Amino acid sequence: MTILAPASAPPTPEVLSPDTASAGLNFGLSDDQRLIVQTVREFCQAKVAPLSAEYDRSGEYPREQLRGLAELGLMGATVPGAWGGAGLDSVTYALCLEEISAADASVAVIVSVQNGLPEQMLLKYGTDAQRERYLRPLATGEALGAFCLTESNSGSDAASLRMKATREGSHDQPGGWILDGSKSWITSGNQADTYLVMARTGGAGARGVSCFIVERGTPGLGFGKPEEKLGLHAAHTTTVSFDSVRVPEGNMLGQEGQGLNIALSCLDAGRIGIAMQAVGIARAAFEHAARYALSREQFGRPIAENQGVSFKVADMAARIEGARLVALKAAWLKDVGQPYGREASIAKLLASEAAVDVTREAIQVFGGNGYSREYPVERLYRDAKITEIYEGTSEIQRVVISRSVFAEFGG
Repeated sequence: MTILAPASAPPTPEVLSPDTASAGLNFGLSDDQRLIVQTVREFCQAKVAPLSAEYDRSGEYPREQLRGLAELGLMGATVPGAWGGAGLDSVTYALCLEEISAADASVAVIVSVQNGLPEQMLLKYGTDAQRERYLRPLATGEALGAFCLTESNSGSDAASLRMKATREGSHDQPGGWILDGSKSWITSGNQADTYLVMARTGGAGARGVSCFIVERGTPGLGFGKPEEKLGLHAAHTTTVSFDSVRVPEGNMLGQEGQGLNIALSCLDAGRIGIAMQAVGIARAAFEHAARYALSREQFGRPIAENQGVSFKVADMAARIEGARLVALKAAWLKDVGQPYGREASIAKLLASEAAVDVTREAIQVFGGNGYSREYPVERLYRDAKITEIYEGTSEIQRVVISRSVFAEFGG
């Protein structure tokens, strides 16, 4: 049951011209949106946040929390109801992701990856048969998905990936494909049920890459142990290996040679998710710092009365507000059918760097206590760093943004 479905299904977004889109910009939320976000906030503060420190220490995968979010409809938040999702607009989903992230960034990244990559890829490029078999259980939360692009020698340079897919049979009489190779740094790599895998079916470069759907339990599919990471300990990240993994012809997503385009086109939506994850992490650190500054006394008064502290808190508030607005603009552009890749990159760049700066300054507000695991800000600092790296490093975002800028000037 999807609890968070709007009272009435949102209309199909009208594709607006840039002038019309700008004129229609509205910073207010509807009653439905406010109710949905409040419901998610209450659930996360009651069921997710209280266990975040324990899961950070133990590395336990947050299955129970994910089941609760699935009952709310958030494991398929923007997937249409016809395929088992909640059918939320991108802005509402982004605000929900902020609430999850403020409670536990590990849970948030699992939700973000599932919604932003495997589901969007299947929704945009899958056949009806593929959507029924794979998208529907992902959207309802019955299954977990993983996005398999990165390799040990292929990160930012995604087109250089080496994993191979060899055709069985011939083009006239296809017999499926055999996948060989490995993928690195895969979120939920050892937990997922459905893997969207990019592999080389042709020559060098982007045009030689295709995308395949691989089911858990397929012979030859294996997993490494969870990486021992700086942060996000409850979000397992592993290698995924493919040793002569046979995939039927019907499990190619899209057309042969289209795989990298499929992956990169859906990374824009994923970057909005990571931006909102960063906003949520930063907001949590900011709230902890503000409360601590009001309660902690030195020299006979709360440290909040010291300009050195109050200015830090002011800067935190400003950075968070700015990052949130840019991310919501990107989500809104997606909803109205406008290009949003540049805005998604700007949002991820600004929000991730804000999260690292805000969490670092929150530790400074706490002083020595901020360096202790008895307080939450050191965990938030560790969790924030990865937002500058995954789904495109800050350097890659600057490449994307600068290319877009120069293109406007005829470059």
